[in-house]
Amino acid sequence: MTPATTATTAASEALFDRARAVTPGGVNSPVRAFNAVGGTPRFITSASGAWLTDADGNDYVDLICSWGPMLLGHAHPDVQAAVAGAVARGTSYGTPTEPEVELAEEIVARTPVERVRFVSSGTEATMSAIRLARGATGRDLVVKFAGCYHGHVDPLLAEAGSGVATLAVPGTSGVPATSAAETLVLPYNDREAVLAAFEAHGPRIACLITEAMPGNMGIVPPAPGFNAFLAETCRAHGALFISDEVMTGFRATEQGGWGLDGAIEGWVPDLMTFGKVMGGGFPAAAFGGRADLMAHLAPEGPVYQAGTLSGNPVATTAGLTTLRLATPEVYAQLDATAHTIRAAVTEHLQAASVPHVVQTAGTMFSVFFRDEPVRDFAEASQQDTAAYAAFFHSMLDQGVYLPPSAYEAWFVSAAHDERAVSRILDALPAAAVAAATAGGL
Repeated sequence: MTPATTATTAASEALFDRARAVTPGGVNSPVRAFNAVGGTPRFITSASGAWLTDADGNDYVDLICSWGPMLLGHAHPDVQAAVAGAVARGTSYGTPTEPEVELAEEIVARTPVERVRFVSSGTEATMSAIRLARGATGRDLVVKFAGCYHGHVDPLLAEAGSGVATLAVPGTSGVPATSAAETLVLPYNDREAVLAAFEAHGPRIACLITEAMPGNMGIVPPAPGFNAFLAETCRAHGALFISDEVMTGFRATEQGGWGLDGAIEGWVPDLMTFGKVMGGGFPAAAFGGRADLMAHLAPEGPVYQAGTLSGNPVATTAGLTTLRLATPEVYAQLDATAHTIRAAVTEHLQAASVPHVVQTAGTMFSVFFRDEPVRDFAEASQQDTAAYAAFFHSMLDQGVYLPPSAYEAWFVSAAHDERAVSRILDALPAAAVAAATAGGL
C-alpha cells in the first residue's frame, strides 16, 4: 500500500475541479468539501476492509466508515455475496418483498419498537416521524436541542450540528419563518430549560426529538438520567418522545444508543428513527415505535407517507446481512479497538501538551481540542478548530482518514486489524506535535 506522504493528489485535484463546474461546492454533502480543514478532498475509488484508496492510488485507514454504516468494514464478502444475489433477482420492484419483512423483524428484535416503516434516508425518517407525531397528537410544536442534527428537514435545521456547525452557515436559510417558528431549540443536557419550555408551551408541543447519544456536534453523551427525564416529561404533557438513532442505531451497541441507558433504566421512546448501519452501506432508513402510534400511518390511518424506493430489496438485503453478522463478539471487538485508539490519542496529545478531551458513546468517540468536558453545543463550539485542522492533515498525510470536521464522531469497524491500528498509532505522535504548533486558542 502507498502511504499518502509519498504520493501526489493530482488526480483528486483534477476531479475536484471538474466537480465544482457541475456540482455546488464540488460535493454532494457539504462536509466532504474539506472547507473546515482546508486542502483538497480525496476522491475515493475503492475501499476494502479498513482501507480507502483514492484516485491517486493513496491508501488510508478509514476512521469515518462512511459516517458509521460500515460496521463490518468495506466490501465484506458475505454482504457483497448477499447483495449480488439480490441484484441478480432484480433491483427494484415497487412491491412488498421478503427481505424488508426480515429486516423489520430484526430491528424489532433488537430495539423496543413494535412496528417499523422503511424509507430511503435518515432525513426522510425524521421528517416522517415528526409528521406522525403531529398527526397522532393534533399538535404542531417541535422541541429539539442545539447541536443535534436530524437531517435537512425544514423545522429541524435550527441550530443543527454536523455540517451546519462545520460550515457556520445559517441553519434556517431557505426555511420559511412559519416553519422555523414551530421549532423550540433548547440547550442540550439542560433540564431546567426543558421544564420551562413544557411549562410555557406544553399543550402545543407535539414531540421532543433528540439524538439518543448526540454525535453531530462531536460525541456529547446525555447526563445520567437525562433521556429518562425527557421521556417522563413528554409523557406528563401528552407529547411524544422521539429518539433519533440514525447514527447510533446498531452502531453504539447491539441495541444502539438505547442500549447504553434505556435498556438499563427501563424507559422506552414513543418513536425511534434508524439509518446507516441498518442499510449496510446502502441508502436505507426507518422509523418505528409503538404499534398504536404506527397505526396512524396510511394505509391503516390518516397520516400519509410513501416512497418508491422504500424497502428496496437490495438495500434491505444488505442491511439484514450486516445486522445478522453483527454479533456480540463483533461489538466486543469494536469496543476494544476504539479503546486502544482513544488511549493512544490521549497519550500523545498529553505528551504534546495539547488541550483535549475524548468523549465516547459505546463504540463511537470523538476528540475535542479543549480542556474541559463538553456538555452542549455551546461548549462544543469552544474548541480549537485550527489545532484540529493541523492534526487532521498530519494524520491524512500519514495515511489515516479522519472526519474533515471537529464536530463529527470517529468510527471503527470489525476490519480494523493490527496492521490498520498500527498505522493509526504510528501517525499520532507527529499529528499531536502539529496540533500543538497550530493551536489557535
